[in-house]
Amino acid sequence: MVVDARARTAGTLPVLAAPGSGPRAALSRALAVPFALGLVAVLPGWVATQPGPGAHDEVFWLQLTVCCYAGARLTAMVLSARRRLVQGSFWLFVYIAMGIAPLAQTVLDRVPTPVVGPRSDTTAALALVLVGVVAFDVGALLARHRPSVRRIVPQVSASVHRRRLYAFVVFSWAASILMVVRLGGPGVFFSSRQEISESLAGAAGPAVGATVSQAGTAFLRGFGTVPALLALLLLTRWLVTSPAARRRPLVPALWVVTLGVNAVVNNPVSNPRYWFLTVLFALLFTAFPRSPVMYRSALALGAVVALVVFPFADRFRYADSSGPERQTESVLVPLTLKDYDQVGMIANTVSFAEAGTGHTYGRQLSGTLLFFVPRSVWDGKPEDSGVRVGEWMGMNNTNLSSPLWAELWLDFGPFGIVVGFLAVGYAASRADRRYVEKTLDDPSPGNVMAVVNPLVAGYGFILLRGPLLQASGRVAIAVLCLAMVTTFRPDPRKMLP
Repeated sequence: MVVDARARTAGTLPVLAAPGSGPRAALSRALAVPFALGLVAVLPGWVATQPGPGAHDEVFWLQLTVCCYAGARLTAMVLSARRRLVQGSFWLFVYIAMGIAPLAQTVLDRVPTPVVGPRSDTTAALALVLVGVVAFDVGALLARHRPSVRRIVPQVSASVHRRRLYAFVVFSWAASILMVVRLGGPGVFFSSRQEISESLAGAAGPAVGATVSQAGTAFLRGFGTVPALLALLLLTRWLVTSPAARRRPLVPALWVVTLGVNAVVNNPVSNPRYWFLTVLFALLFTAFPRSPVMYRSALALGAVVALVVFPFADRFRYADSSGPERQTESVLVPLTLKDYDQVGMIANTVSFAEAGTGHTYGRQLSGTLLFFVPRSVWDGKPEDSGVRVGEWMGMNNTNLSSPLWAELWLDFGPFGIVVGFLAVGYAASRADRRYVEKTLDDPSPGNVMAVVNPLVAGYGFILLRGPLLQASGRVAIAVLCLAMVTTFRPDPRKMLP
C-alpha cells in the first residue's frame, strides 16, 4: 500500500494512493502534452515539410501515417505508469527505423539501398508495416485480458549460482581476450567498423570463393561480446540489490574489470549501432530496474541517440574517406546515408517474391531455427533473407537488413504478417507483465529474469531489423551462457548474498 505524502504532512488520516498516482503520474501529466505533440505532430510535421524533390503520393502519406501511429504508441509507452520494456523497444524501433528515417528519405527522394521494384511495391511495403503494427497492438491487447501471471505461471525459482557466476565471469574474460588477440589487439576496436570487419573476416577462416565463412565470424564475435555483456549485467544486478556484495572487495573488483572488458569489445565505435543500443538498454534497465525516470529517459535517449548521434557516428564505420559522401544541403541527409534501409528492403522483398520466387512457406524460418546445422551437412540450407534478396538485386554488398515484416512476408505472405505480429505483440505484453508482477518486487540479487527481460528488450532492435539468421547466433550464445549460471534448485549457501 502507498500512503499519500500530502496526507501525512497535513496531519490528516492516511489516504491510500491509487496505483500509478503520486509523483510518477504527476510527471506523466506534466510531460504528456508536449511529449505527445513532439513525437506525433511536431517532429513528423517538421520532417515532412522540409524542402525536397520527393513526391507527395501514397508512399508519402502512408509513411507519415506510420510516423504518427508509432509516435502515439511510443508516447504511451514512455508516459505509462507500468514499465513496458519489450513493447517500448518495439515502438522505439518502429518510430525511428520505419517512421522518421524513411520519411526523410521519402522527402529527399534518396534511399540508402536501391529499391529495384516499382513504386507500388513501396506502397505495399508500407501497408504491410501498418498491418503489422496494428496486429502487434491487437496481440498486446489480447494479452491484457488473460489472467494474472501470478495465478497461471508456476512459481519456478531460477536463480544465479554464486560459484558458477565466478567461473562464468572468468570465462567471459577469456572469450573476449581470445577475440581481441585474434583480431590484432585492443587498438583495432577503436579504429573503425570497416577495419574490425576486415580483421574478423581474416580471423574467421579461409574464404570459399569470394564468400568468407559467416558462421566463423558470427561464432568469434558472438562469444567475444555476449558473455562479457551478460557477466556485466549479472554483476550489476548483484551490486545494485545487495549491500553485502558492495561491502565485499571482490565483487566490485570483478565488476570494474568486466566493465573494462566491455569498453573494449562492446564499444560503439567498432560495433553495429543496434548492438550498441542493446548494450545501452540492457545495462540501464538492469542498473535502474525500478526508476520510472530512467525508464522514460532510456526510451527518450534511445530516440535521440538514433536520430542525432548515430548519423554523426557514421564516420567511425570507415577507416578513410572512402565512405559515403557527407553532404550537408539538408539536415535530413544523415538519415539517408545510414543503414536505415528497412522500408526499402521490405519493398525489395515484395518485389523478390513477386518476381517468380514466391513464398517459401517456412523454409527460411527452418534455416533460422536450425542455424547451427553446418551447410556441409545440410545441402541447400537457406541463406539469410537479406543475402538472398541482395544477390537477386545484384548488390555487391549483401549485408542488408531483412526486417521481421520482410521475413514473415517471404515465408508466409500476408497471413504470416498478421499471425506473426499478433504472436509477437502477445508475447511482448506477457513478458512485460511478468516482469512487472514477478521481477520488480523480487529483491533477490540472483533473479535471472531481472537480467533477461532488459536484455530481450535491447536485443529486440536486432531481431526486428534482421535478418533473423544472423541474429539467432547471439540468442543461442546468450541462452547457453544463462544456462551456465542458472540453477532451479537454489541452495541458500550457494546463492548470491
